[in-house]
Amino acid sequence: MADPTDKVGSNIEGTWYVDSNCIDCDLCRQTAPDNFERNEDEGYSFVYKQPESPEEEELCREALEECPVEAIGDDG
Repeated sequence: MADPTDKVGSNIEGTWYVDSNCIDCDLCRQTAPDNFERNEDEGYSFVYKQPESPEEEELCREALEECPVEAIGDDG
């Protein structure tokens, strides 16, 4: 499970986040492209938009469940 005390700095404020365990595998960006983006300089993903609809919430949940290193968290 993602560590809320180890969030990457690029995350937008909210319940969803990515922590520093991210390996930049692209799964979350492919699964929920409206919510996750890549930090090109550092090579990791982050939440750039919190989910605003049930559909976005479901896609983020899918990304969380499929993340190979459990770097996605939801404190909601």
